[in-house]
Amino acid sequence: MTEKEKMLTGQVYDCSDSELLTQWHKAKNLIRDYNQTDSENLQEKECILNELLGGRGKNLWITPPFYVDYGNNIYLGNNCEINMNCTFLDDNKITIGDNALIAPNVQIYTAFHPTNAADRFGELNEDNSFQFCKTQTAPVTIGDNVWIGGGAIILPGVTIGDNVVIGAGSVVTKDIPSNTIAYGNPCRIIRKNR
Repeated sequence: MTEKEKMLTGQVYDCSDSELLTQWHKAKNLIRDYNQTDSENLQEKECILNELLGGRGKNLWITPPFYVDYGNNIYLGNNCEINMNCTFLDDNKITIGDNALIAPNVQIYTAFHPTNAADRFGELNEDNSFQFCKTQTAPVTIGDNVWIGGGAIILPGVTIGDNVVIGAGSVVTKDIPSNTIAYGNPCRIIRKNR
């Protein structure tokens, strides 16, 4: 099994793997270009996003700056808007449905590390340095017609259903079912969304 396959199946994987580092550097260069492209140059932005993302629907709007790990694990539906300064750590799949509004400063994480330091760093080198932390992943899925408020953080493995509003500043640690409004730290369901 390759390190990429391990990464995408949630197993502990080696971030220093050459295939993963090649994609990571490619994504960093593409997102740098995207973030520095003139705002009105929509054709160039489209070309960059087509090369960067794993898949996308029609009418996608991403306001720079935008930050990703690999880019090619991000799948976006139709009519999505991602506002400025969002960070998507797509070490596993991030899937967002149609008609999504992602407010500024939203962070979506698919990667996590063992909580025990010895497990996280493994065998240290003689000088007490290490190559890379041990990492695992879990996908994040966001349904259709979802609005994620500014500054929200969505943790690995979370699924957010359809027609959900996540309040600004929320930390989403567990699944949120469809047709609800949820907010807080940790994020919890407040009421139904009709």
